[in-house]
Amino acid sequence: MAVLALLAGSGWPGAPAGEAGPAETDSLAKAGSAHAEWLSYGGTYDEQRHSRLAQINRGNVAKLGVAWTYDLSTGRGVEATPIIADGVMYVTSSWSVLHALDARTGRELWVHDPGVDRAVGAKACCDVVNRGVAIRDGVLFLGVLDGRLQALDAKTGKLIWSVTTVDQTKPYTITGAPRVVKDMVLIGNGGAELGVRGYLSAYDIKDGSLRWRFYTVPNPDKRPDGAASDTALARLANPTWGNRGAWTRDGGGGTVWDAIVYDERNDQVIMGVGNGSPWNADVRDPEGKGDNLFVSSIVAVDADTGHYRWHYQTTPRDNWDYTATQTLILAELPLGPKGTMRRVVMQAPKNGFFYVLDAKTGALLSGDAFVPMTWASGLDARGRPIETKQARYGDTSMLVAPGPLGAHNWHPMAYSPTERLVFIPAQEIPQAMHRDALMATRPVAWNTGVDFSSGFAPRLPEGTLKAVRAMLKGRLIAWDPVARKPRWTVEHEGPWNGGILSTAGGLVFQGTVKGDFVAYEAATGRKLWAMNLKSGIAAPPVTYALDGEQYVTVATGWGTAFALAAGFFFDREVPPKLGRVVTFRLGGNGTIPDPDLPMVERTPKAPAFGTPQMVEAGFLHYARNCAVCHGPLAISSGVLPDLRWSPITADPRQWEEVVLKGSLAGNGMISFARHLTPDEAEAIRAYVLDRANNPTG
Repeated sequence: MAVLALLAGSGWPGAPAGEAGPAETDSLAKAGSAHAEWLSYGGTYDEQRHSRLAQINRGNVAKLGVAWTYDLSTGRGVEATPIIADGVMYVTSSWSVLHALDARTGRELWVHDPGVDRAVGAKACCDVVNRGVAIRDGVLFLGVLDGRLQALDAKTGKLIWSVTTVDQTKPYTITGAPRVVKDMVLIGNGGAELGVRGYLSAYDIKDGSLRWRFYTVPNPDKRPDGAASDTALARLANPTWGNRGAWTRDGGGGTVWDAIVYDERNDQVIMGVGNGSPWNADVRDPEGKGDNLFVSSIVAVDADTGHYRWHYQTTPRDNWDYTATQTLILAELPLGPKGTMRRVVMQAPKNGFFYVLDAKTGALLSGDAFVPMTWASGLDARGRPIETKQARYGDTSMLVAPGPLGAHNWHPMAYSPTERLVFIPAQEIPQAMHRDALMATRPVAWNTGVDFSSGFAPRLPEGTLKAVRAMLKGRLIAWDPVARKPRWTVEHEGPWNGGILSTAGGLVFQGTVKGDFVAYEAATGRKLWAMNLKSGIAAPPVTYALDGEQYVTVATGWGTAFALAAGFFFDREVPPKLGRVVTFRLGGNGTIPDPDLPMVERTPKAPAFGTPQMVEAGFLHYARNCAVCHGPLAISSGVLPDLRWSPITADPRQWEEVVLKGSLAGNGMISFARHLTPDEAEAIRAYVLDRANNPTG
C-alpha cells in the first residue's frame, strides 16, 4: 500500500536520537491518520477526524468483523480516543488509568494507574472519565482526574515527570486530552459546576515547567495575575463583569475542559471556553450589565506566548451551561471572494448554532441552528443570539431547549474534505429550569443556581416518564457548512450517541448509547453495516493500518454525564463494569464476550415512611445534592448505586454514616455534612424509600 510506503521513510515516535527528531515526529502528528497511525486526539492538528485510509470502504464494509477485544481494568464511563504509534495502542479508561496494548492483537503491554484518590470523584461533574493522551518523541502525556499532568515513557510506562496544574483544594478536575504544540504540552481543566476559575496552561515537554497560562475570566478583584491573559482581561473581559455576586467567590467558571486546536498556518492555539459559574447569570453576576467574557467563547492565542489574538462569544452572559468547549475543526472552504478557499474554524456548541469563523481573525462567516431551539430565534447582524422571552428563567419555570446537556456535547464531530460535510452527533434534551431559591443561603456542591427538581414532583402521574423519554432524541447530522444546512440526517433511538470517524473509504462510523456500532455511507447516510457491542458507546472510533491491513477500533464503557443523569431513559439497569476496547478488520471472526455481572435485586429494602411534607422536602434536597450522580427521580442507570434498592436505606444509622460521615469516601461517596442537616438527610431517605415503594411515573 502506498500509505505504508510513506510510513517507511518517516521517523517513529520513540526512535533513538538521530533517527527521528521533533520535526519528523511533528510531521507525523500533523498527518498521522494519513500515515496509518493515529497520533493526536483529532487525528491531525486540524482535528478533522478524517482518515485517508480506504482499504475498508463502501463496497466491503459489510465484511467487517471483530479482530480482538480487550477488557479495561476499570468500569464507569469511557470516552477515550485511542492513540496508535509504532504498533502500540494507548487508551485511557475511567480514573485516568492508561493501558498500552499491542495494536495487532490487543495483548496488554503495560498499565499505568496514577492512583487517583476515589474521593476526588465527587469533584467530577460528569463521571470519572478521561478522553485520552498525547504523544511526542516516545513520551506520552496524561491529564489525571485530580489535576496532575504526567509524562510517561511510551515503551515502558515509566513516569518521567509529573506536575500539579490546579489548586487541589478546589473542585478542579482534568478529563480532557492534552495537546502537544511545538515543544509544549497544553492542558485545561474542568469544575465550573462546582465553582472554579478556568484557564489553559502550556508546559515544557522536557521537564513540565510552566511556559504560559491564559485565564479565561477575571480575578475576583480584577487584578493582574502575571499571566499571558492580563492585557486581554483588563481591556476586554474585566468591564463585562460586575463587582459582586457568586462569581467573586466561586471563580466565574470558563473552564477549558475539552476543545484545544493548533492552527499551524496562523501559529495560534484556539480553545473552547466553558460555562459560567454558577450557571444562573443573575446569581453569578447580579449587576447584570455585561457579557461575562470569555465565558462560552472561542478564543485564539499566540502559540508561543499565550497572548490574546481574537475571540468570538457564542453565548453572551451564558445562563444555561451552553459551553463552547465542543469540537473545533479547522478546514479550507470555498467562502472567499469568487469562491476562493478560506481557512475556517467550525464548531457546533451546546447552544444549537453551527458556527463558521475565519480562522485568522475570528470573524463570523455563518451561524445557523442545527436543532430545534426555544431559547433563541436566530443571530442578529452582530452574530449575537436573539433571545426569546422565555430564555431567561427566574422564579417561574421555563422549558428550555437545548437543555444544559446541549444540542451537541463533548462527543467529537468529524469533517470529510471529500464530501465537505461535518458529521455532528446532535441531540435534543430539553430541560425545565428555574432559579434555585435555596442557593443564596445554603452551600451546595453543584453551585449552578438552578433547581433541578423543576417540572417534577415527588410522585409522578402514570405515563410521565414515557412522555419525557419521547422528548429525548438523537441524530447524526451531515451538515454542509457552505450551503448552511443538512445534506442528510439519521435518527437515533435516544441521545448521547458516540463520537464520529470519517474515512476516505466513503464511510462514517459512530457508536450509539444502545450499543450499536454503525458504518454509514458518507455521501448519503445509508446504513451499510452494524454490530451491537453489548455496552453503551460514547467514545469516538479511530482507524489505523499495520502490515498492510486496516483496523477500526472503539472503546466502550457505560457511564458519563447522560448515563448518570438519565437512568429513567432506559427500561432496565445497565451493568456498570463493561469497559472494553473492540477492534475490527475485514474478515475478522472474533466475538464480543457477554457481560457476566450480577444485576441488582430491584426490591425496596424497607417500607416507606414520613409525612408528605417530609417526602417533599427530601425530594428537593435529593434534586440539589444527589440527582447528578444517582439519577433524577432516584432512578439510576446502574453506573452508581440505585438508592431505591440499596440496603443502606433500611437503616437510619447506616444512612447517616454514609451520607453525613463519609464512611464510603474511598468509593467516591464523600460526606455531605456541609450541605445537609441530619433532618434533611433523613428526609432524602424518606423520599428514596417512597420512590422504591411507589414506582409510578
